Amino acid sequence: MATTIPEDRYPPIEDSTVEFPATTGRGKVCLRVRCDGLTDQGLRRSNNEDNFLIARLTKRLDVCRSSIPHRADGRAAEEMAHLLVVADGLGGEAAGEQASALSIATVEDFVLNCFKWFLHFEPGEQDELVKELREALEQADQEVYRKARSHRALTGMGTTLTMAYSVCETLYIAHAGDSRAYLFRDGQLARLTRDHTYAQMLLDSGAITEKDAYQSGLRNVVTNVVGGPSKGVYVELHKLQIQDGDALLLCTDGLTEPVPDAVIAQELSEHAHPGEACRALLQRALDAGAPDNIALILARFSVSHS
Repeated sequence: MATTIPEDRYPPIEDSTVEFPATTGRGKVCLRVRCDGLTDQGLRRSNNEDNFLIARLTKRLDVCRSSIPHRADGRAAEEMAHLLVVADGLGGEAAGEQASALSIATVEDFVLNCFKWFLHFEPGEQDELVKELREALEQADQEVYRKARSHRALTGMGTTLTMAYSVCETLYIAHAGDSRAYLFRDGQLARLTRDHTYAQMLLDSGAITEKDAYQSGLRNVVTNVVGGPSKGVYVELHKLQIQDGDALLLCTDGLTEPVPDAVIAQELSEHAHPGEACRALLQRALDAGAPDNIALILARFSVSHS
């Protein structure tokens, strides 16, 4: 065993239990979300260019002055959305680390300041949210590209970015690069995103086999990133309905390169708590040599209706 991860390295994140009132077309929904995540330098890299974010979003009201009594700590709506992001930086020296951190910070600011608060969907508004998720990644692309252009040492820096946004029973994925989003449902692991790599392009065209794609060095040639040598990013988008017992895994290729999907599924089956599952998956990568930085987030969902 290469190294052992101390259990207290990452303090547990408090679970979220949210009740969404009935709307046209559905009854009341109670959603419990348990999340955890971590990042690690790995065993062969001198710095860590992988970053992640787990955030809760809710409406809040702070009373500045009033003639009637109010709570001193303000009021927050019970309803809640979750934002999950992993990013794997690319570039020399510290450029990749800066690219991944900047991309996440830009997405965070965009969601906070530019998103419409879609906690109650009206007809057609879900399509508007998809548009805004795309704009969040496009904004991150512009910011990373702009910073790289203004600092010669950062020229060409970029980052993969895979983002999940969940509200009530709906889950949205926005993705660029070769980090991945997986859905674990009924004991089966399904990849939701595609790798934006040269090897995947050849595989899609039938020019190489899946075995060739795995063994070829071309699998590390990323064809679509946030930032990079030229401005512009293709944003892959997915939307699905969350079912009771679902788990969502976001991870960089520092996990998926050394750890096969079957082993990932096994660890998710054996570890119900997100923090324990994240540590077990990181341990698998370390035991396999951990040639790259690693970042991962696991979210588990419990859904009930009334």
